[in-house]
Amino acid sequence: MLSNSILEKIESLPPLPKTIIEIEEFRKQPNKEAVDLLKIIEKDALIISTLLKISNSAMFGFRSKVETPSRAINLLGINFTISIAIGGTVQNLLMTNLEPYGINSDDFMRASNISSTLANLWLSKIDVDLKEDIILPALLQETGKFILADIISNEGKTELFKTKIASGASIEVVEKELLDVTTSQITANIFRHWKLSENLINMIEHVDDISNAIPEYKKRSQILDVIKTAAHVKNPLSDENIEKAISKATSYGFDTKILKNAIQTLQDRLLDEL
Repeated sequence: MLSNSILEKIESLPPLPKTIIEIEEFRKQPNKEAVDLLKIIEKDALIISTLLKISNSAMFGFRSKVETPSRAINLLGINFTISIAIGGTVQNLLMTNLEPYGINSDDFMRASNISSTLANLWLSKIDVDLKEDIILPALLQETGKFILADIISNEGKTELFKTKIASGASIEVVEKELLDVTTSQITANIFRHWKLSENLINMIEHVDDISNAIPEYKKRSQILDVIKTAAHVKNPLSDENIEKAISKATSYGFDTKILKNAIQTLQDRLLDEL
């Protein structure tokens, strides 16, 4: 059960903008055309600027500058573009000080983009349909941290939270200990409040508690857990977090060679940012 303070936070969230509701409806359509997506996102200057900024980051490795939203859609693909549009808007709606996690909103967005790019690189070598399913939750699964950071701060637990994480405890363990919930549960409840798809909610809800995942979503939750571990919000793609992610992938029975290659490709691209 969520506490009253968390429920109140979620229920008081602003509604999703009309553009995002249109994108979500578009996302559910079986046959999607890039030109129709372009018509929707062209109405939203924030989405366009976010899309172009991310398209031109080193992690995608495009050879020439991406200057128009239509070129971005063509290069990134429809589902990746949808993920960026929804992700950027959601972050903007929830803008909160993330100090308890030792990061700022730029760090958060970078880790989220690394997550979705890793999903793309890894799963495109395994199952294209699975990849298309996972990109959006990979980007959005840490959204609940904006609510939890606010609760931690309001309850005066910021220093205690940071101390416990600094001692080596995992974020989800400390969240559970101090707040009796974890990020994945809160994220699922935020998306339920916004009436986003049950498919998205079911994949995310038990990432921090795989043993309770709905059986038909368990593999997807495991994949999201591996991605979240590698792209840890504080130190994405650090040697320690990669090692933990590979260990989880092994325990879940995934082919780690493909995952390691995807991580290496992403690391090589990110070196170009330096």
